Amino acid sequence: MSSTSTPIVQYVLLRKDLQKQFKYSLGSVIAQACHACIAANELYKSQPETIEYLANYQQMHKVVLQVEDEKALLDAEEMLKQNNLDYHKWMEHPEMLQTSIALRPYSKVKVEQIMKSFKLFR
Repeated sequence: MSSTSTPIVQYVLLRKDLQKQFKYSLGSVIAQACHACIAANELYKSQPETIEYLANYQQMHKVVLQVEDEKALLDAEEMLKQNNLDYHKWMEHPEMLQTSIALRPYSKVKVEQIMKSFKLFR
């Protein structure tokens, strides 16, 4: 828990069409979110919230949200840019397929309103 008693959370946006359209197995879809999270945490490892989030690894909180397809992922990326949020977009190789976006860990109150427009991944 952060020093302001506000939970730190990492949000992940994951494409819903990976299984049907691209025949990804459930495990492969989950791996896309994992890749994006690890990359975002590495890129932003010097941010105070990331440091605290990783130090309290037994209490990590992630929220995996869905976007329908690549266009929705790109639209979400634009929204993140407009809100000056740090993130990493994962590109699966060799397919060159944009699959997911992970925000760096943030105080929940800072990002929850922005992320409310997305549904939980199902």
